[in-house]
Amino acid sequence: MDETTKTGLKTMDEVYGPGFTDSLPAERSPMLEKTVDHLFGEIWSRPGLSVRDRRLLVLGATAALGRADLIEIQVRGALHNGELSAEQLREAVLHLQYYVGWGNGTQVNNGVEAALRAHVAEEKENS
Repeated sequence: MDETTKTGLKTMDEVYGPGFTDSLPAERSPMLEKTVDHLFGEIWSRPGLSVRDRRLLVLGATAALGRADLIEIQVRGALHNGELSAEQLREAVLHLQYYVGWGNGTQVNNGVEAALRAHVAEEKENS
C-alpha cells in the first residue's frame, strides 16, 4: 500500500469516524481508488482548511443536490467528531433553505434529523 492510499484511508477514518474504512470493499474499483487516493489522500488531507471547514463546504454543495442520504453521512461524521452540535446543524438547515430552495432544504433537514436520531440512539446504546 503506497503512502497516498495510507493517507487517504487515515483521512477517511478521521472524517467519518474510526473504522469507517473497514466497511470498504476489499477489491477497489477505479472510482473507490480515486476516492481514497485522490479525494481523501490528496484533497481532504491538505492543510489550509480543517475537516470541519471542508465538511461545511460539502454540506453546502450536497444541500444544493437535495440528497438527504449524503447529508446524513456527513452529519454523522460531524457529530462523531464533535464538529457541530444539533443546534448548529439545525441553524445550518435554516440558513441553507434560503440558498438551495425549500425542496432541497427539506431534504437537508431530513438528512440532519435522521443523523441526529441515529446519534442519540447510539449514545443511549453505549451508555
